[in-house]
Amino acid sequence: MIKNIRDADWLNQSILVLSGVGEKVLERFARRSLFTLNDLLFHLPIRYLDKTRIVAIATLRVNDHCLVRGELIQCKTHYARRPVLTCQINDGSGVLNLRFFHFNKQQSAGLAQALEQGKWLKCFGEVKRGRQSLEMTHPEYRIVDKDQPVQVDDTLTPVYPTTEGLSQLALRNAIGQVTGHLQQQLQTGKQASSDIEVVKDFIPQSIRQELALPPLLEALLYLHAPPPDCPVFELVEGNDPYRQSLVFEELLAHQLSMKQAYQRQMQQYACPLSADSTATLNYREQFLQHLPFTLTQAQQRVIAEIASDVSQPHPMQRLVQGDVGSGKTVVAAMAALFAIENGFQAALMAPTELLAEQHCNNFQQWLQPLGLKIAFLTGKSKAKQRREALQDIADGSAHMVVGTHALFQDEVVFHQLGLVIIDEQHRFGVHQRLALLQKGRQKNFYPHQLIMTATPIPRTLAMTAYADLDCSVIDELPPGRTPVETVVLSEQRREEILSRVHQACLSGRQAYWVCTLIEESEALQCQAAEQTHAKLTEQLSGLSIGLVHGRMKVAEKQSVMQAFKQGDVALLVATTVIEVGVDVPNASLMIIENAERLGLSQLHQLRGRVGRGSQSSACVLMYGQPLSKNGKARLLTLRETNDGFEVARKDLSLRGPGELLGTRQTGLAEMKIADVIRDQHLIPRVNAIAQRLISDYPESVEPIINRWIGQSVDYQNV
Repeated sequence: MIKNIRDADWLNQSILVLSGVGEKVLERFARRSLFTLNDLLFHLPIRYLDKTRIVAIATLRVNDHCLVRGELIQCKTHYARRPVLTCQINDGSGVLNLRFFHFNKQQSAGLAQALEQGKWLKCFGEVKRGRQSLEMTHPEYRIVDKDQPVQVDDTLTPVYPTTEGLSQLALRNAIGQVTGHLQQQLQTGKQASSDIEVVKDFIPQSIRQELALPPLLEALLYLHAPPPDCPVFELVEGNDPYRQSLVFEELLAHQLSMKQAYQRQMQQYACPLSADSTATLNYREQFLQHLPFTLTQAQQRVIAEIASDVSQPHPMQRLVQGDVGSGKTVVAAMAALFAIENGFQAALMAPTELLAEQHCNNFQQWLQPLGLKIAFLTGKSKAKQRREALQDIADGSAHMVVGTHALFQDEVVFHQLGLVIIDEQHRFGVHQRLALLQKGRQKNFYPHQLIMTATPIPRTLAMTAYADLDCSVIDELPPGRTPVETVVLSEQRREEILSRVHQACLSGRQAYWVCTLIEESEALQCQAAEQTHAKLTEQLSGLSIGLVHGRMKVAEKQSVMQAFKQGDVALLVATTVIEVGVDVPNASLMIIENAERLGLSQLHQLRGRVGRGSQSSACVLMYGQPLSKNGKARLLTLRETNDGFEVARKDLSLRGPGELLGTRQTGLAEMKIADVIRDQHLIPRVNAIAQRLISDYPESVEPIINRWIGQSVDYQNV
């Protein structure tokens, strides 16, 4: 029974008002973020137990959870390392063993006396395979009257997500009090479901009918206590209309939250950047004239979209997706020149020092001949270099600024930042990206924002994760790029692989040898980069072998990378720091050790370091034993396709959105009910309904967001 009830907002009260919940129990509920009665109402079961019917013993199957009834025909206690009480029941169709542990001799005597031969038991438990027959270990049991009908439950028994110290019994009791009170209110007519504000349907009834979604409160009550004849499989898989009703609203809340963020950004001001520069020198024309290649149609299309965006008086917020090698950096350079031509600075932030260094080298090669100055800033920049960079950034003499997250530290002051470019955005959190935007804020004006990723996102996921951004796709590779042949080999063929690498390098080709760890780790059994470098130097005589990893000094890394680019180093041993940004056209062979330990997207990124020249290229994925089913699926996917979007689709199904999107949208991986992979078929319709609510039912937007997400994030004032 619920104590001290206040009808107006009773679902918002603490769970302390529930019978059987005190301060200590409250702490256990808090571990699952269950604080109010409303939290309990939306804490849905993950599966169900069926105690609504008696099952014949002859029909039992291993792993079933069943309710059985039978006569005790035998009961014995065995004393070995611990006492074991073994009973047998017979229901006329078959015999089932019951096994009990965890008691002392005195308790054993009492239990054996209670479970004496000839009594009838009702038992519920998991069926397991015993030595001679099926059995239940520590089943729930009750002595029943042979001649009386056996009482069974009216509904399926819910099994809830829980944590240590919080029992299913406590959860069922607490949630049952909440749903029981709701049922009582509805049955007595004290309140109609539409009047219970916390569970009010904020999705208009016309839209629910159009989508054939049951009312919210009806769905909640059904899922906590489904009837015996419900489709249990659909219920557990989340495909029944009641759970889908809640899934739809949760996805809708996330969609509305992101669209709301987009609208807030559109209401901010930015300085329009004219594509028809009045500057004496048109940097973009000069830049294109000096390029040794022609832009693809996809690159030209995306640049035109960027030009249209930056000409507006509100900040551009565009995501550019492109597979490895599709030419995103050139597009970023053209975007930067829009800002520079209009008298503004442009800044590019990369997630790693090595990638930032590569970008800096590219921009120096492209922009310095135009008379433009590039500043470089990372957390490991030397004091003198740092002082000079900070001065150039502050007085505006640096037209282009390249760096890591060091760019948004307090001491960095931009002269007039007009464009922020974020590379490999999934490596950054939302707050890191927005911190750099705040650095460029001039009075009420914000810089334009361009976000790039070489991890293509399947369209349905992008519609949810990037609803606060306009999306462009570079879906065309530059001419001359050769497909990479991917081979999957066991580490047992290491000698054969070594021979192939040796021959390739002696013939003038260059190769990468990628290790997943820097130092030895017995737990992961991965070859350490330093150890591998020493072994390969010994085994592959006559070759110049370099080493690069994240713990090396910046100057040392740059020296090795430069030697590799110039062809002075034939084989580069590296960790995954070379995953992005490294461009050496002559490198046509890559070996990845312990490839089964890396995710699909990371493997695809690494593979993209080869195949950048005109000669045929290959990537060898070397795996260790034993190879898991999941690991095998990843490696076979890489062998079968070079398409980044297909790789991303498979990665999504294997690892989920949290891994694929990184730190940007962890909310998608932490949804209460929805599963972006399972429920992706709903996303296009969710997107359309979100737009309808914003335009036709704006009063519903904030309540839906608050119900599922809480107070929405202010994407401009963080």
